[in-house]
Amino acid sequence: MNNSSFSHKVGMGLRPPHFSFLEQRPTTEVAWFEAQTETYIHTQGRSLEMLQAIRQDYPLALHGISMNIGSPEGIRVDYLQGLRDLIERVEPFIVSDHMSWNSVSGQNLHNVLPLPFTEDSLETLVNNIDFVQNFLRRPLVLENISTYISYTHNNMNEWDFVTEVSRRSGCALLLDLNNVYVNSHNQGFDPKYFINHIPLDRVAQIHLSGPSNYSGLLYDTHSQEIPDHVWDLFKLLAPQIRHLPTLIERNEDIPNFRELEVEVMKAVRILENSYEAERNTESV
Repeated sequence: MNNSSFSHKVGMGLRPPHFSFLEQRPTTEVAWFEAQTETYIHTQGRSLEMLQAIRQDYPLALHGISMNIGSPEGIRVDYLQGLRDLIERVEPFIVSDHMSWNSVSGQNLHNVLPLPFTEDSLETLVNNIDFVQNFLRRPLVLENISTYISYTHNNMNEWDFVTEVSRRSGCALLLDLNNVYVNSHNQGFDPKYFINHIPLDRVAQIHLSGPSNYSGLLYDTHSQEIPDHVWDLFKLLAPQIRHLPTLIERNEDIPNFRELEVEVMKAVRILENSYEAERNTESV
C-alpha cells in the first residue's frame, strides 16, 4: 500500500507489467496512478478488476489518447459514454487527453496528431471541449503534444495556441515537460520561453518522461529514463508547480516497478528541495 503523502503528488503510469507486483499491495513511494483510458472502457476482465483494486489504495487519474478532441468531425458519443461509465466506477481526480486529432471518418490512426495553429482549428477545438465537458459534467484537462511537422498555414505559435484554448474553453492544461523539450530541440526554440508564455495557473498536472534520439531528432517514445534537460525544466518550475500532481510516464521498455520508482523518488526530492530553498530564503 501507499505510504507516501498525497501532498507530494508524484505518481506513476499504471502498466500491466506491474500488475502482479501491485497485487501484493506493497509499500511504495508512489502517491497515485494514472491509467490509460482506452485500456479500461467498454471492457471487463483482469485489467478492469486490477484498476478497481488499485483504486482502493490510491487516487487515480484517467489519461486518454483517442478522444479526437481536435477533429472537425466531432466527438464519438459512444466513446464518451464509455468514459463516463468508467469515471463513475473509479472516480478519478483528473480526466485528461491530448490537444490533437487521431481519426478520419471513424478510422483511428492510433497516434496523436498535431493540429494547425489557426483560428479555425482553435474554434473547432473549443467547441469540442465544450461538448465534452458538458457531456462528462466535469472539467477536461488537455496535454501539449510532441510534434515533428508544422503546417505552412499556421498563423500563431504553439504557446499562444495552448493559452487561447484554455482561456476560451475553460479547460485545464496538462504540461508535459518532455514534449516541450522535444519540440524545442526539433524546432529550435527555447523551452523556457514556452513555459514562461503559457498560463501556469491553468496547469492542473505535470508529465515527465524520456524521448528517444534518432539521427539527431527527438521522438516522444516514453521508452527512456528522464533526461537531464527535462529534470532541469522540472527543477526550474518546481516552486510554481509543486502543489500539482506530477507523473512519471513510461510506455515502452518498461523496467520493473522498483527501478521506475527511483524516478518517482527523484521528483519528490526536487519538490521537497524547492520547499527547503524557500524556507531558507524566508529565514535570512
